[in-house]
Amino acid sequence: MAGGALEHWVQKNVVNPVARLGVRFGLAPRHFALLETTGRKSGRRRQTPVGGARLGSAFWIVAVHGRDCAYVKNLTAEPAVRVKVRRTWHAGRAVVVPDDDALARHHQIVAANGWVGRADSVFFRATATTLVSVRVDLD
Repeated sequence: MAGGALEHWVQKNVVNPVARLGVRFGLAPRHFALLETTGRKSGRRRQTPVGGARLGSAFWIVAVHGRDCAYVKNLTAEPAVRVKVRRTWHAGRAVVVPDDDALARHHQIVAANGWVGRADSVFFRATATTLVSVRVDLD
């Protein structure tokens, strides 16, 4: 497998399932959340673990692969989403914010999450390709 394909496989088959379970059972670090989107092709609900933070009345995510992320493609097609932060689900509408400074937003998310977010920042920098900010306006 090429580097990018291997990274994608590890993320999809190792990291995401473990993170998803951690968030579902309230065991994941506080900067992890579940983003539930509707599959743009299947119409099925998809739950993806994401790193982010609630900043004011919105939940912010920086997608490390930009508009190429499956969840970004899904929320672009159907912006009605849910976000599970800690043990609570929140309904909202997601929007890609291309004019937002995604790196500055990432630093804001890290600051909101404290040291745990800083530890994740190393992984973030290692895997990021094309950053884009996603804002979920919570109901």
